[in-house]
Amino acid sequence: MTSPEKLSPEDALADLGLSLPEAAAPVANYVPFVISGNLVFISGQISKIGDNLIGGCLGEDLTIEKGQDAARLSALNLMAQMKAACGGDLSRVKRIVKLGGFVQATSNATEADIPKVINGCSDLMVEVFGDAGRHARFAVSAPSLPLDVAVEIDAIIEIDV
Repeated sequence: MTSPEKLSPEDALADLGLSLPEAAAPVANYVPFVISGNLVFISGQISKIGDNLIGGCLGEDLTIEKGQDAARLSALNLMAQMKAACGGDLSRVKRIVKLGGFVQATSNATEADIPKVINGCSDLMVEVFGDAGRHARFAVSAPSLPLDVAVEIDAIIEIDV
């Protein structure tokens, strides 16, 4: 496999055997992203693509590994929104600035497990965007998430304008 720094984001995704879904339409009174200057603020993206929904609650019926898979689904949805914000050209993404991750979890889940789940998204951003995918972030637990999904993640990215 070639280094992500040498590949376009689309080529890096293909090299990983991944493809992006269509950017999801909002389900309430919000927009999927807002562009302000050279920053794009992407609304929370859940761990659901088509009929593939990863739900559950860490500390109950969701393992860390399955949670990481859920975070990767959220990452693919984030990248689909990035692509839409960039007019179809992911190479306009200059930097993943910040991710905010929510994991549906019980009080039985340990503090250390929540960031491990969100690593599923963080790791994929670095695999696809190389050093530009390294970001600040937070990872917190939530008692419930929409549609009983396991993970929801939002993002701030910098783009070429």
